[in-house]
Amino acid sequence: MIGFQTLFYKEVLRFWKVATQTLTAPIVTAMLYLLIFGHVLDEHVQVYPGVRYTAFLIPGLVMMSVLQNAFANSSSSLVQSKITGNLVFVLLTPLSHWEVFSAYVLAAVVRGMAVGAGVFVITAWFAKLSFVAPWWILIFAVVGATMLGTMGLIVGIWVEKFDQMAAFQNFLIVPATFLSGVFYSVHSLPPMWQTVSHFNPFFYMIDGFRYGFFGQSDVDPLQSFSIVAVFSIVLATVAIKMLKSGYKLRQ
Repeated sequence: MIGFQTLFYKEVLRFWKVATQTLTAPIVTAMLYLLIFGHVLDEHVQVYPGVRYTAFLIPGLVMMSVLQNAFANSSSSLVQSKITGNLVFVLLTPLSHWEVFSAYVLAAVVRGMAVGAGVFVITAWFAKLSFVAPWWILIFAVVGATMLGTMGLIVGIWVEKFDQMAAFQNFLIVPATFLSGVFYSVHSLPPMWQTVSHFNPFFYMIDGFRYGFFGQSDVDPLQSFSIVAVFSIVLATVAIKMLKSGYKLRQ
């Protein structure tokens, strides 16, 4: 396990050394979202009975931060290693594809959870939150971060330039999180867009995470967990096969 532990430590240290960029910046961004949307809509919108809009918004912002930063960690690390050429030092080690996969994804989960915890600590002062089902909060946070860390690993293996990774993040990850119910309930959408939202796996992660706070959601949390788990397994299978074959890594 020494090889796995060393690679994991290296990946955690990589984002910790630039914590202002990797941890502080996304926390400040989420804070700005809360201040703007909460101030404008708190007195005019009530998504769930008895729940202020600011309170509704906070879990969405926390989960959005977890997902986006978990993806950014594994994808940026791999692309950076490929461009600078130091990836060869990982490939030369006697690490199995399982160990490489676990180290990169676990480090992504650590960063995602660290940012999410920071966002929660800062924003929780602005509204009274309940914790109806805390286990669902933890489960969706961990599984969601794992899924996005795995997706980031796949993207990091596949792309060859930073602009390709940025395009993937800007045109897929960010829109998918914004359109997953972070700022609204899908029940407020027209029927067609409600149907479209149910094809977005990010919706189930955020909806299930929010259920842990309020005991209210658009979809049953068990159904949401099942869908997210299936997506996670499929992505993990793809990532492990790519690592095992050396796809775009050993050329």
